Amino acid sequence: MVLSSFFVANALIAECIGVKIFSLEKTLGLNPLNATIFNEPGISFALTCGVLLWPLEFIMTDIINEYFGPKGVRRVSYIAVSLILYAFFMFYLAMQLSPADFWIGVNADKGVPNMPLAFNSIFGQGMWIIFGSLTAFLVSQIVDVTIFHWIKSKTGHNKMWLRATGSTLISQLVDSFIVLFIAFYIGQGWSMNLVLAICLFNYTYKFFAAIVLTPVMYLVHHLIDSYLGAELALEMKQDAMK
Repeated sequence: MVLSSFFVANALIAECIGVKIFSLEKTLGLNPLNATIFNEPGISFALTCGVLLWPLEFIMTDIINEYFGPKGVRRVSYIAVSLILYAFFMFYLAMQLSPADFWIGVNADKGVPNMPLAFNSIFGQGMWIIFGSLTAFLVSQIVDVTIFHWIKSKTGHNKMWLRATGSTLISQLVDSFIVLFIAFYIGQGWSMNLVLAICLFNYTYKFFAAIVLTPVMYLVHHLIDSYLGAELALEMKQDAMK
């Protein structure tokens, strides 16, 4: 319940905050890189806020995979997607409600002259972005589970860092490309060079985030083993491989 709750909440939060684009360089007090990649000039680390959470999501995928196997990952992934769709449906209904007159300009002195317009622009993400994000999420989850179990079948219960980090790095690449391809190449008509350039920068961030978060995975693994006890933990891991 704890793992599933965190997994679903993390996915939903990532979808909601993903509408904001931030500059990684400026956040760190650096000048934007403005590199030329695939003949596309001015490319920098402009990332969606969702990338802050997706590396954690793939670590949780590997933890669930370790103890509950592919069936457990598929189940919690389907639950997450269903609840994300439900959330966007409720956002859509909220956007259709007529705003109270006083609320429209309630934050005008704070630089937000039209609250309904601001609300709709934040929660009214384009359908292509939603479709691309959910498709990327499901496909990358399948890739992560498959690679995780393939590596585990070769290494057994040893080298957890290899199967967890390895599967995460590959699935993150798949996730980064699919969401940009569907949302912006198909949905917005971006050039493939621009999609690949932004994908490369997004993946670079996710790559290093996955490496940095590897100790977190070991910590969670240790806490779960301590909670379950060595015998039950080993039994669950063996069952997960069947």
